[in-house]
Amino acid sequence: MASTIQVRVDDDLKVKSDELFRDLGTDTTTAIRMFLTQALAVNGFPFEIKRVNSNPYEALTEQELLEKLEKAREQAKQGLVREAKEVSSNMRAKYGL
Repeated sequence: MASTIQVRVDDDLKVKSDELFRDLGTDTTTAIRMFLTQALAVNGFPFEIKRVNSNPYEALTEQELLEKLEKAREQAKQGLVREAKEVSSNMRAKYGL
């Protein structure tokens, strides 16, 4: 006998995940089955879960922060910069945003 699991998700999340899994040669239902199977196989989540620090500079001392800023200025002088639009576009493409 098979059981049914119903999950409510945002419409946009459903559409994007359906497209992703279709591109990967499967469907969302199969992907969910794979997730559950892997969770049992590893006896937990099949991926790392960690709390994201909301402020990446919180643990820095004032001196460390000033050093990072100086390094950024030096890199900018050397032309080692990218336009924010380019970075944003690359991230959207990479992560399907």
